[in-house]
Amino acid sequence: MKINGYELNLSEEQLDEMLNDKLREIDLISPDFAGYRSLPETEKKVLPHLVKAARIMNDVSLEQDHPLNLSLKKGLEEAARTSSHAAKALRLFNSFNGVAGLNGLDPDPIEIFKGVKIYPGRNFYPADLSVEEFHKIIKKMLETGKVEEVRKILSARTMVRRFNDELKAVDYTEYFAKEFSAVANELEVAAHYTADEAFKDYLGWQAQALIQNNEDMDMLADKHWAVLQDSPLEFTIGRENYDDEMTPTICENPELKSMLDNLGIEVNSKDMLGIRVGIVNKKGTDLLLTFKDQMKHLARLMPYADRYAQNVAGGDELKQTMVDVDLVALTGDYAQCRGAITTAQNLPNDDKLSIKTGGGRRNVYHRQVRMSQDMDAVKKKLNALVAPELHRYYNPEADHIFVIGHENGHSLGPDSSFKNSLGLYKHTIEENKADVVSVAMMPEYVKAGIIDEKTLKEVYTTWIVRMFLKARPQLIQPHRVGDLIHFNYLLEHGAIRFNADSKLEIDFNKMPEVMNRILEETIAVQLSKSPEKAKSFIDKYSTWGDIHRYIAETLRKIGIKPYIEIRTYF
Repeated sequence: MKINGYELNLSEEQLDEMLNDKLREIDLISPDFAGYRSLPETEKKVLPHLVKAARIMNDVSLEQDHPLNLSLKKGLEEAARTSSHAAKALRLFNSFNGVAGLNGLDPDPIEIFKGVKIYPGRNFYPADLSVEEFHKIIKKMLETGKVEEVRKILSARTMVRRFNDELKAVDYTEYFAKEFSAVANELEVAAHYTADEAFKDYLGWQAQALIQNNEDMDMLADKHWAVLQDSPLEFTIGRENYDDEMTPTICENPELKSMLDNLGIEVNSKDMLGIRVGIVNKKGTDLLLTFKDQMKHLARLMPYADRYAQNVAGGDELKQTMVDVDLVALTGDYAQCRGAITTAQNLPNDDKLSIKTGGGRRNVYHRQVRMSQDMDAVKKKLNALVAPELHRYYNPEADHIFVIGHENGHSLGPDSSFKNSLGLYKHTIEENKADVVSVAMMPEYVKAGIIDEKTLKEVYTTWIVRMFLKARPQLIQPHRVGDLIHFNYLLEHGAIRFNADSKLEIDFNKMPEVMNRILEETIAVQLSKSPEKAKSFIDKYSTWGDIHRYIAETLRKIGIKPYIEIRTYF
C-alpha cells in the first residue's frame, strides 16, 4: 500500500502483532478525574487553550523531526478512513510521533515507510548534508568572515537550510511564525482566564517569547516558569537537544572547534520542542519538597566541588522548584515514544540563557507515566532474573524516589561550560551523572530521616532491575547507554553478581563505596572537557557480553511491550 507515493514498510499482520501484543497504553487524565473536578472554574477555562496550544506545537515538532512527517501523517489520516492497514500504520506513527523510531529491542529504527529513514540532523539540517560537508562549509564560512551567520547556524533555536554553496540559519520564531503566533494567541487567552498571578505572568512572557526573535525573551519566560511552585496548572514548552546528531560532530573536529573557540562561538545542539499540560498534584509535590531540602547539603558533597560553581547552590535561596503533575496532554518531543517515554524532567538545561544569567530550575514529574508500569511483566522479570530473596525489595515507589534523585542530580555538578565540551558524548555522560548522583546520595536521605534502610535497599534493587536491557543501546539513547555503564561498573567492582542460576544478587554493603567511585570518575570526565576521555569512559563501560545477551533474550521471551500509546481525553 502506498501513501503519497511511499510504500508502507510493514504488513498489516506485522502491525497487528505490534499493536495487539507489544503495545503499552498510557491513559492521561479525563474530565472525570477528581483533580480536574476540584479545579476552580477559572482554571477549567484555561485548560482547553493550553491543550490547543500543545496540539499546534506538535506540528512544529513533527517538522523538526523529519521533512516528510507532516505530509505522510496527513496521507495516513486520509487513507485510514477506508483502510484498516493505513489506520494501524497511523497508530504506530502516532506512537513514534514520526515516520520512524527505535523500539528499545531492535538495533535499528523501525521504519513505517520503505526508504524513509531518520536523518542524523533530523530536519534541522538539509537531509543530504553529510558531516564532512557540514564541517567543510562551516570552516569556509569562518574563513570568509561569515562569523555571525555561523553563530546562528550553531544556535539551539534555528533551522538550517542551503543557501547557494553555504548554509543559512532561520530562527524558530521566523521558520514557525504561523504556528508560534497561533500558540501565543492561545496562551494569551489562557492568561486572561487564570486567577493564578504567577501562572498568568509566565504565560504572558511565554507568549511574547514565541513571537519575538530574541533569546532574552526565552530567558525571561524560563525564569518565570522556573519559580512556579504553587500554581494549580502546569504548562511547559520543553526545549531539549538529544535528537540532533549533526551539530555535536563539530566537537569531534579539533581544528574547527579551535576556530570556533577563538571566535567565542558556542556549539549548541538544536532544541526539539515538546509540550506538557497538566494539573499539579499537591500530595505528590509535598513528597518532592522533602528531597529538595537536602540539595544544598548534597551540593557540598559532590566530588571536586571546589572546581566549579553549582547553580542550584548559589546564595541563600535554593534555585529549584518541583511539582508532581497529573497529565492532561503530552505532545511534540514528549510524545515521541521511541523505546521509552519521559517520566520526569529538570529544566531549563545548562545551555539556556536563563541558567547562564542566574535563573533557577524546575523539576516536573509525570504521574500517569510512572503509574503505567506493567506489574505482571515485572513479576515475570523478577522470577526469571533476580534471586528470590531480593524480590521483596522491588518497589515501584522506590523507582520514583530514584527518579527524584536523578532529576535533582541534574542540578548538581559541573556547569554547561564543562558538559558541552564533550560533544557527541555530553548527554550520555550527563545522564550517567544524574543516575549515579541519585544512587550515591541515597544514604544521605537515610541520615536525614527521609527514607529508611529498607527503602534504601528497595531503591538499590529497583534501580538495578530497571537497568536490565532488552537490546544493546546506541549513543543516541543516552539514558540506556548510561544504564549499561552503571550495570557494568557494578559488575566489575563486585557490587552485583549473577549466581549459578544466572540470577541477580546484590552486595548492599558495597553499594555506597562503588557508587561514590563511579560518581567521582564521571565528574572527572566532565571536568576534563575532553570528548576523547568521555568516549574512552563510555567505551570502557558499555561493553556487551554473555550476561547482557542472556538478559536481553530472557526479556524478549517474557514478552516486554516496546511500543507505547498515549491516550488523551481532553
